[in-house]
Amino acid sequence: MVDGRGVEDVVVVGAGPGGLAVAGALRMRGSDPLVLDAGPHVGERWRTHYERLHLHTPRGWSALPGYRIPRRFGRWVARDDVVRYLEEYAAHHRLRLRTGAAVERIDPGSGDARWEVHLADGTTVVARDVVVATGYNHTPVTPSWPGSDGFTGEVLHARDYRNGRRWAGRDVLVVGTGNTGTEIATDLAEHGATRVWLSVRTPPHILARDRMGVPAQATGIAVRRLPPRVVDRVSGVLARVQEADLTEFGMPRAAADLYSRTLDGRVPVQDVGIVSAIRARRVEPVAALEAFDGDEVVLADGTRLRPALVVTATGYRAGLEPLVGHLGVLGERGLPTVRGSARPEARPGLWFTGFTNPISGMLRELRIDAERIAAAISSSRGGARPRG
Repeated sequence: MVDGRGVEDVVVVGAGPGGLAVAGALRMRGSDPLVLDAGPHVGERWRTHYERLHLHTPRGWSALPGYRIPRRFGRWVARDDVVRYLEEYAAHHRLRLRTGAAVERIDPGSGDARWEVHLADGTTVVARDVVVATGYNHTPVTPSWPGSDGFTGEVLHARDYRNGRRWAGRDVLVVGTGNTGTEIATDLAEHGATRVWLSVRTPPHILARDRMGVPAQATGIAVRRLPPRVVDRVSGVLARVQEADLTEFGMPRAAADLYSRTLDGRVPVQDVGIVSAIRARRVEPVAALEAFDGDEVVLADGTRLRPALVVTATGYRAGLEPLVGHLGVLGERGLPTVRGSARPEARPGLWFTGFTNPISGMLRELRIDAERIAAAISSSRGGARPRG
């Protein structure tokens, strides 16, 4: 809502799951935040993910505040149904959206207008509180390999991959063994790529999405408060039973560092086909990519491959520096030093959500963050009447 001086009560930057969750939680407490997003629709990044993507967390544990994911979307919600859910969520809470509004910078304001939100179109929105929810996976990262400029094949970041139909009958190298890389490798094999190589630098932890009906997320929730060294030690023992042994197919076993690795932003891989694809030799683990040489790629063990396509599933960064890098609120990895209901002490009215990659499930943690942020903002106003 806007007061008589044109000051917004709350501005939320980002209309993905994190931003919508905060806006929905605020609406439930009687506020009417303005949600800004650079894209033309809510959930714009979800619309451009690869087509086979499904949530790795079950429907019942993935809902945002105040509106359940419809049962018709199934237990493991598909990409397109996630988009439909976000659209329904915004409509259910009657969120005030301004799409096509790219935020370039956030600066301190004065008085009740504590923050100035500067848009790419030259306009400025002033607000008492600003919630930054632009996402953990915002800006693609591609390593600079020697010789890459002269590679005669095609290089495609995972962000731009949709499906493997175009690559049927051709050889492809996928670089990166996170959930995205392993799923894209599986998708390419299922679409008939002649050979699919999976470049492995650090062997991943690969877990079943569920066991006897119990989702892997349940374990993540149970251990998230335990000391990392304890979880690493226990998971290292359980790995002999819970993680497939793919060493005979060229995939080394992961180190006993499952939780420590997660805290560093690298969650375990959920097996939605990669294990069977490797065992069937439709996906072949190979050494790390070291360089390009004309129409070939050179691996760390000296092997040379000649793929038509290299897919770089090498991750993202938050890309917050242009927005808030000048405010002293980012840590070494470019991530906020605080999140959720915590806020930078020297920056009252500035909040962050969605900048971790938790073992307990991203959407679950976004819901918890949103409810805490909404409660904290409401409390700072002396409480607000819940919306009926």
